[in-house]
Amino acid sequence: MIARTSRWEHFPHGADIGIRGFGATRSEAFEQAALAMMAAIADLATIEARETRQVECEAPDDELLLVEWLNALVFVMAADKMLFGRFSLEIEGPSLRGLAWGERIDPPRHRPAVEIKGATYTMLRVAREDGVWIAQTVVDV
Repeated sequence: MIARTSRWEHFPHGADIGIRGFGATRSEAFEQAALAMMAAIADLATIEARETRQVECEAPDDELLLVEWLNALVFVMAADKMLFGRFSLEIEGPSLRGLAWGERIDPPRHRPAVEIKGATYTMLRVAREDGVWIAQTVVDV
């Protein structure tokens, strides 16, 4: 049996939430980390792709770029009162350009469990192991 490369998971971290994305590419791992962050808030199956938001950011290294990406999403979620359930992005050098698909928060339907305040530098890691990219950090809730 072949393990699925693209996936996400949560890991325990005190009062906050650890998120980890896996992918065949760095971009895929970043997309999966974003899904892990959204899954900490609401059931991904309840989020419909009704609207699209473009997100762009840059940073001098992969770890800081992951934090910038996730915090840019947190900003858009707060400003536009949205949740996202699908992502697509490209990373070229220090720049990331991404699309996020989602919809406005509907509390009775989405039943948000937590409010993400931001991605942190705690346990921050972007690396390639055994041919799989891993993108992880802890998000402040």
